[in-house]
Formats: sequence, structure tokens, C-alpha cells
Amino acid sequence: MGKGLLWTATCVIVVLLGFGSYYFIKEITNSMAYNKLVDEYKKPEPIEHIEEEYDVIVIGGEPEGVAAAVAAARNGAKTLLVEKRQELGGLFTYGMLNFLDIPRNGRNNSISEGIFKEWHELVRGNDAFGIVGAKAAFKKLIDEEPNLTLSVQTEVVKANVKQQQLTSVELKNEYGTYVVTGKSFIDATQDADFAALSGVPFFVGGEDIGIKDKRMAVTLMLHLKNVNWDEVKKAANSGVFGGANLNHTVMWGFTKLHDEYKPLQEGTRLRGLNLARVDDEYFINALQIFGIDGLNESSKQAAIVAGKKETLHILKYLQTNFPGFEKAEIVSYPEELYVRETRHIWAEYQLPMADLWKNSDQWDSIGIASYPVDVQAQTPHDYGYVIAAPKQYAIPFRSLVPKDIDGLLVVGRSAGYSSLAAGSARIVPTGMVTGEAAGTAAALAQKHDVTFRDMSKDKPLIATLRKQLAKQGAYVDSFSIEYPYQGEWYDEAIQTLINYGLVVGGYDNDLKVDSKATKIKFAKMLKESMLRAGGESGSGMKDQLEIVINKVYNQGDEAIERDELAQYLADVLIGESNATSWDTLVEKGIITEKVAKKVSDNKELKLKEMYAIMADVIQYVEKNVPPREERFLLKRQRKKWLTPIRKSCNICQNHRKIR
Repeated sequence: MGKGLLWTATCVIVVLLGFGSYYFIKEITNSMAYNKLVDEYKKPEPIEHIEEEYDVIVIGGEPEGVAAAVAAARNGAKTLLVEKRQELGGLFTYGMLNFLDIPRNGRNNSISEGIFKEWHELVRGNDAFGIVGAKAAFKKLIDEEPNLTLSVQTEVVKANVKQQQLTSVELKNEYGTYVVTGKSFIDATQDADFAALSGVPFFVGGEDIGIKDKRMAVTLMLHLKNVNWDEVKKAANSGVFGGANLNHTVMWGFTKLHDEYKPLQEGTRLRGLNLARVDDEYFINALQIFGIDGLNESSKQAAIVAGKKETLHILKYLQTNFPGFEKAEIVSYPEELYVRETRHIWAEYQLPMADLWKNSDQWDSIGIASYPVDVQAQTPHDYGYVIAAPKQYAIPFRSLVPKDIDGLLVVGRSAGYSSLAAGSARIVPTGMVTGEAAGTAAALAQKHDVTFRDMSKDKPLIATLRKQLAKQGAYVDSFSIEYPYQGEWYDEAIQTLINYGLVVGGYDNDLKVDSKATKIKFAKMLKESMLRAGGESGSGMKDQLEIVINKVYNQGDEAIERDELAQYLADVLIGESNATSWDTLVEKGIITEKVAKKVSDNKELKLKEMYAIMADVIQYVEKNVPPREERFLLKRQRKKWLTPIRKSCNICQNHRKIR
């Protein structure tokens, strides 16, 4: 028996040594390959000759654009990638956002595969990457494709559209101006600039849920050296500033910095640190700058100036108060900001927040995503929040196909997601997944001579696309995953509310449905419901709504009963209330029979009952208001219709002046 144990122990040791040796050798090999990649890297140069026609033209050398161009070229399409900067990588390289948020499934495996995985392995496969290494890896992917031409330092001057079909693009670089025809186009810019230039309808920020001025904070990354990583690790493990989670390349936490650090300038703040280590360089995503218009160059430049000034103040604070930063120095400043949200295009399918909540698969899935729905702070007085943490959900091909304009796909954070869903789908690995799908789809659409819009309705062709993506190593497996409160009588009510961001589950998806409904919670939900679902049409109820809100707020945290809630709703929606307002709301169809049966008695309400009632109210308001997408498109059509009239009027005015 002793010999048997000895033999077993020996085998275990041999196996462990084997695994250890394997990973040690792999690490050395990866490091050698990475160092060679960086050492041999040469910046791209502008090209003098751009051909007159390409099968696929990709605008934007962001990571998503590289994935799109490489995928199109690998699938046989003659491809042009256009980038206004000198080098590739966009947000990753010019914004220095090098702490990777990698979507993972329930087994903690990455679900961003395909070209993203290829690039990730080139930069050593960690949760953080080097900036020069990232540029070199993107260029290597481009250089290896004979069907792919890269044109850097090239501006898009004009998009040429004929009868709603994008036909060509006018480009300009140091060698001249070129009109280049494309059979299809892919917009991979951060802000859907090319789509907007082409006439694609879009909304900005939270306009789709009635929050027109919603602007998440922008960030200027900190780039440091001479940080003592071991001392920072000790601080993380001993609870300094609240402590942090960590691995060998990144840390995230230190949330008490929110309150401890006092900013030098108004409109700035330091949140908890996302700290990335790459060799002896350290990058921090934590500086928040508020009130910045991500579509206004002057506003962004002002933010960079303010960010640099605040960075100096942050460094002094860290040197004095944070173990491990005593000798830290600034290496450089990013050339660009990390802007989290600007435009969102209107697409054939606007991915709603409810799809993320339900962990929904899609028949036309072209990739899988999984990341908490992270709404960053919008003012120095709030800390942002996580609406929910989906296990995983599918990105449909239809969400890449914009309304109105044919011949174009849009990838990245400005694709066809609701503003809330974009809180998760905006991360770059997911964007690279959509980029690879778009490039593959563009080549496939050309082979089958179909438009993207027709393709988005063609189930056999989408099945072919999914099969090809899987063959390329992308993760598009079908799945079925349960979601919170699935099958409960208030399940659909939660979906209605979460589409407007009216309920927040946090990282654990807990809506506390059995807690008591209070008057102040009702008041807040009523106000936000009318603002977000009613929009401009709710202006007629504004005065009465304010009266009701003020009355309820003054009663604070008391529990609210069904009939009292009904009277408040009747005051706002009908204009008068009485003791039988609940019955009146049911008779008028404001409250559905289903909810009326579940809340049949006058009693103190639980949150799940209040949620169900308010979801009915929202659906009633929605029936009397055109969908926001329809309102946007109607405004757009009206503007187009009025433009020639206005021009005509201007001509008439000029004639009068001449006469």
C-alpha cells in the first residue's frame, strides 16, 4: 500500500511538473514573439495610389475596423481600410484604454473569440496590453492579408448616396483626393461618423428613453512609471481605500477614493482605480470628467486640458497617500479621451435592455456578449450604477443594419443598441466580434448579390453566415439560459420597466420584489415613467404630475396602498380621482385585467405589485404616443420635406433684395 501511494504521488508530481513546464515554456515563447513583434514594428505610411473600386470599404482603424477589414479580406473581398490617424487601434492605442473587459461565460471562459482572440494572443493574452504592442499586432493582422489595402492619414470628405444606396466615398490624403466606389461599406468609427455623414438616422445619448442630455463622464487615462507593484498589491489585500481585486497584470477596486480624493477642478472626480500593469508601465482608468460633448472637438480638447491638470494633482495625492506610488512619475498623456457614448444608429433591430436581462439568444446571432450593463456617472453627484449583469446574450445581425441607407453596416458601440443595452455591448472585444461578423457578411452578401437589408431577413443566408463565423473560430453557439423572475406573473412587467431603466438589479440582478413599495419609490418611478415613456406628449400632464409628485414626496418612506396609488395615477392620467379610482383605471384599460386580478384587494403593496401596475401605466402611455424611433424618423422626413421649401424661400428673399 505504501508503494502504491508513493507511485501515485510520483505520478501527480510528474504531471504537475509537466503542466508547469508547459506553461513556463509557453510564457517564454509568447514573450519572445511579442518582443520581436514590437521591435520590428514600423508605423504605416500614407499611400499614393488608391484604386477606383473595392468590394468592401471599411471606415475607421479602430479595433472593430481591423477585425472587419481582416474578415472581409480573408473571405475573398478586395478590401480597403481607411484610417484618419497614422496608426491603428483608436481607443485602445490613442486613448490608452488597455485594461481589457473580456466577456466571459458561466465557466469564466472568454466568449469573444475569432479575430479578437488572434489579436489578444499576439499581445500576450493578459488582461492588460502594451500600447506599441497593440499597434504592432493590429498592423500584423492587416499586413498578412493580400486582399487588404490600408490607407492611413486619410480623411473622409464625402459619402455619395444615390436613391438611399451608398455608392462611393470621397477620400483625401497628402497625395490628393480620390472618389472610390464600394460594393459595400462598414462604419467602424467610434461615433458612427460615416453613417451620420451618409444620412443614417441616429439618436444621441439617452434620447431613446427621453433623457436627451444623458452624458456619461469621459476619461483621460493616466500613464505612469516607477510604481511599486508589490506595495500596491499589499495595499489591495490590506483594505487600503477599500482594497481591490487583482491578478498579475490588473487591479480593480479602491472605491473609497471616490470620497477621499478632493479634486482640484469642478467637473472632475477620481473614482475607484482600474489599474493595469504592462512591464514597468502603469495605466489607470479612474479620472472622470463631466459635462463633455463627445461630438464636439472643442469640448473634447478642453476636457484633455482639464484632465492633464487634474492628473498632476492626482499624482501628488497618490504619492502622498497611496503605498507604492511614492516614486511614481507621469510617462505621457493620451492623445484622445475615452468617450463612452455619443450616437446610436437606428437599426433594423434595436437591441433592447430586456434582451440582455433575459439572456436572449437570437435567430440571427453573429456573436455573444456578456458584460454588466454599466451606466457610468453623469455628474459629480452620482456614482453611476449597474442595471443588470446578464450571463450572456446574442448580438443580432439586424442590429448592424441601419435604417434608411443600404450598402452599409455599423459596428462598435454606436451600432443598433438601445442606449441602455449599449452600457454592456459598447466594450471593444464585443465590438471586434461585430466587426468580424460585418466583414464576413459583406463578402457573403457580394457573393449572393443581396443587400444587407434583404440579408437580415433571409434565414438560410444568415445560417450560412453563422456557419462561416463558427468555421473562423468565432463563438456563435446557440444557447438557452434562464433569467431572474422568469415565469413569475410580473415577469413581463419587469421587462417593460428595465427597457426604460426604471429598475436596477446591480451585479446580482436582485430587484427586491418582495420589499414594501414606499411612497417615495412610487413618486420617483411615476416621475421617471412619464418622462421616459411619455416624452413631449406628457407635457399636458406636467402640472398635475408635479402636484402629485410633491404631495407624495412629502410623505417620505411610508408604505403605499393600492387605492392611494390609484388615486395619484388617476389625478395624473385622467385629471380627477376618488375612492373608486382603481376601478376606473381598470375600466379605462389603464390597468389590465391580469394585474387587477393579482392586486384585487386594497392593501400595502410590495414592489412586484407596484412594478406590475407601473408597467401597465407605461404601456397605456405608449399606446397613445408613437414609438420614439417612429418620431425620430417622422422628424427626419419632415426636415427633408421642408428643406427645398426653405431653400426656395431663401431664393425668393434674395430676389426681393435684388429688386
